[in-house]
Amino acid sequence: MKLLDQKVTLITGASRGIGRGMALELAKQGSSVAFTYLSSPDKAAELEKELSTFGIKAKGYKSDASDFKAAEELIAAVLNDFGRIDVVVNNAGITRDNLLMRMSEEHFDEVIRTNLKSVFNITKAVQKSMLKERKGSIINISSVVGVKGNAGQANYAASKAGIIGFTKSIALELGSRNIRCNAIAPGFIETEMTAVLNPDVVKQWREAIPLKRGGTPEDVANLVVFLASDMSSYITGQVINVDGGMLT
Repeated sequence: MKLLDQKVTLITGASRGIGRGMALELAKQGSSVAFTYLSSPDKAAELEKELSTFGIKAKGYKSDASDFKAAEELIAAVLNDFGRIDVVVNNAGITRDNLLMRMSEEHFDEVIRTNLKSVFNITKAVQKSMLKERKGSIINISSVVGVKGNAGQANYAASKAGIIGFTKSIALELGSRNIRCNAIAPGFIETEMTAVLNPDVVKQWREAIPLKRGGTPEDVANLVVFLASDMSSYITGQVINVDGGMLT
């Protein structure tokens, strides 16, 4: 028996990186997976095919989670295709890094809309079905930057800190209906995006981490699996760091 047998999970922004890693681990544990992508149809098709090899139902949806109407349409489509949604992972996010003096209003708004408003959009759209089922697990992907801030990332830090406040509030609102809401705050996670960074810079980051390595998408995905499963049925309103001890 797998941890997530018979469950249905929706992940936003899963065609690559951490989101892709989450989708694969969830599928390995028996969950059917619906996921969104915005600009990588080929990668989405590849992921859909790979997920299906685990004997679960998988489907990708081109959808912009930062658009409220699109979020409502997405939830309706997933419910129609899968019958229900047991778990939501709000993972969609972008960066537009710059010092505040050089940061444009457009880049601030874009990050807030994509990273934070998308969490509101999807959670609001899915809550009705979860309330009807009287169960559900909502997992929001924040960041250690949302916990401690970071120079040159005021917009990103604000969006990720907002996710933490949103998570705690929703945990209080929906807890009486057996709907849990938790946040994960990843630290330095090595993906294809970090692979293009200066090796010396990456080495310095690794050395500054108590565990002396960067995290992997699987490190984050393993916690997602736990929070999606019934093993975490008494855990809600929490922010859990996956950072190798970075914030210790």
